[in-house]
Amino acid sequence: MGGPLTGIRVIDLTWILSGPYTTMILCDLGAEVIKIERPGTGDIARGNRPFIDGVSSYFLSLNRRKKSVAINLASEEGKEIFLKLVETGNIVVENFVPGTMKKLGLNYEVLKERNPRIIYAAISGYGQNEPYALKSALDVIIQAAGGIMSITGEPGGPPVKPGASLGDIIAGLFTAISILTALEERHRSGEGQMIDISMLDCQVAVQENAFERYFATGEIPRPLGTRHPVFVPFQAFATKDGYIVVAIVGEQWPLFCAAIDRVDLIDDERFKDGYTRTQNYAILEPILTQVMKTRTTQEWAEIFESMEISCGPVNTIDKVVAHPQIQHRNMIIKVPHPKVGEVHLVNTPIKLLRTPSKISRPSPELGEHTEEVLRTLLGFREEEILRLKDAGIIQLVECHP
Repeated sequence: MGGPLTGIRVIDLTWILSGPYTTMILCDLGAEVIKIERPGTGDIARGNRPFIDGVSSYFLSLNRRKKSVAINLASEEGKEIFLKLVETGNIVVENFVPGTMKKLGLNYEVLKERNPRIIYAAISGYGQNEPYALKSALDVIIQAAGGIMSITGEPGGPPVKPGASLGDIIAGLFTAISILTALEERHRSGEGQMIDISMLDCQVAVQENAFERYFATGEIPRPLGTRHPVFVPFQAFATKDGYIVVAIVGEQWPLFCAAIDRVDLIDDERFKDGYTRTQNYAILEPILTQVMKTRTTQEWAEIFESMEISCGPVNTIDKVVAHPQIQHRNMIIKVPHPKVGEVHLVNTPIKLLRTPSKISRPSPELGEHTEEVLRTLLGFREEEILRLKDAGIIQLVECHP
């Protein structure tokens, strides 16, 4: 049995991260994703290091199971091939600068003439409309513009970029949600539609209650390190050999004080509830920091867990890979690769028990599926495919065994 999106075909014009992340999600769920790439160069992410035997690990991480079709969209014949593919598809995704597809003569209005049921998703930094539509919009720029860097880092320190590319990835997630929503709506209306996703909009949407706290108090949220703006303690502490996160909620303060052998703090009026502890954090923090350094991370974990106090170590990536629950959940998998042998990939976190999907193939070689797609989907004969190849309209490679 295939994945839940078996039978859905995605024509994928995306590159680098935000768009490929969207189409990877759809592909993981069983959709057929046909990645359209420029002959000769392809997605420029193919050149991103580090390499594994000449294969970009970055490209591997975002393009598993996709099919690569190399077409020159600057040519009239290339455009016509693309439009014929759109006629067979359900979804088109692109993350070009707004206006790029219109310049190519392949914008949504053109595509829906060929396929009125097509769902067209466009991801951009600021959305498809002025005044900012054409501004440069790389991940770090959007994180800065959306405010998330202003609340990340240590108090009094400079702005800090989160360790993942949240500007791109969050936009990719919202795009996947939007596409699935549009597919469901299409069942009722029978019509496709265009989806306009702004990376900046997405940054604003995910900042929990930072905006509402600002509206409520008029105070501009600032970086708090790992701690919570309301609950205390709710943060990472240095231990004798590493770091541990402790999160106190509800009425657990007395338990926590007993756990750290500081019962004298229980009845201190300055620390009686979460609000007062937040107000007096500058006094409380040095006390807790000193105490937490007296034991190892594992020792504290055993003590806190015995009292049902939420806690956990701050794991490095190697420890996450080896984590027993990550292993049990099959989140790190091995996939055969014709050049590398086997590659490790991060599995999809979406676990559908009746209609699971399987990541069985790595990322494709540039143009690996051009001949297959043109022959099987569009009915091109061998001589026509070879003519298009010789004319530089398409690129072919030998398929993987």
